[in-house]
Amino acid sequence: MEKIPEGFRAGYVSIIGKTNVGKSTLLNQLLRFKLSIVTPKPQTTRRRVIGILNGEGYQIVFIDTPGIIEPKYTLQEVMMTYVKRAMDDADVILYMVDASIPQQIEEDVRMGHTKDKPVILLLNKIDLIKKELLLEMIDRHRKAYPFDAIIPISALKNDGLDRVIKETVNLLPEGPPYYPSDYITPEQERFFVAEIIREKIFLRYGEEIPYSTHVEIQEFRERERGKNYISAVIYVEKDSQKGILIGKGGQALRRIGMEARQEIEGFLGRPVFLELFVKVSEDWRKRKTRLRELGY
Repeated sequence: MEKIPEGFRAGYVSIIGKTNVGKSTLLNQLLRFKLSIVTPKPQTTRRRVIGILNGEGYQIVFIDTPGIIEPKYTLQEVMMTYVKRAMDDADVILYMVDASIPQQIEEDVRMGHTKDKPVILLLNKIDLIKKELLLEMIDRHRKAYPFDAIIPISALKNDGLDRVIKETVNLLPEGPPYYPSDYITPEQERFFVAEIIREKIFLRYGEEIPYSTHVEIQEFRERERGKNYISAVIYVEKDSQKGILIGKGGQALRRIGMEARQEIEGFLGRPVFLELFVKVSEDWRKRKTRLRELGY
């Protein structure tokens, strides 16, 4: 048993905000490890992703969440329940906005109001705005809501993140850690392998295909000799999407598999044989029963 020093602080910290404000980039930078997949497309994150930061006298259990949207179909409704649950579970909320989009900030600040919870406002992407606008922006939001702290940051450039950790730790309750000190996440390897494959699809395809896909790991077999074997099914909603994803002679799917395999091997630290299949599951995003079967 590890001895917990007096005054140790530990708690859950939810990262909340609209799509594409940089939540997953922030988590990856804070952990110095790529835990959440990141793409330029909105709604890349579909589930809660937990990342653990252990430091001198503290443990922060971060929860990365899907971007806040107005749901248009059942999967998005489920995603928004993940956001609400993360806010309910949090000891501290990091509410992130894109400082380079002034119109969005005013809306986001109002959405960020959370009773009885410490809330830190993160003004992200400050590298994209003029410095003289920053003080005015901070003052305006300080008047709009009694945030516990307002921190200008650039998650991508790792600017201001030391202060994020310091202010967050100060707001955490005293208590023992939730996880062993060598943990970086409680998530299973299967989850991250599926996410890596999904990321490659998001990066390779246009508007329709990425949002219509779900990746399910069917087999994950570690071998004492030779490469580990991973079999994954990519579900789409239409036959036409299946054809696009596979490509002429299977070339498109092979390219996705090659890119995913290289990153999976880096993530797992061992060689992998990855086999991908594509199947149609009509309107899976809109069917509650099917979503439950797929783990949502």
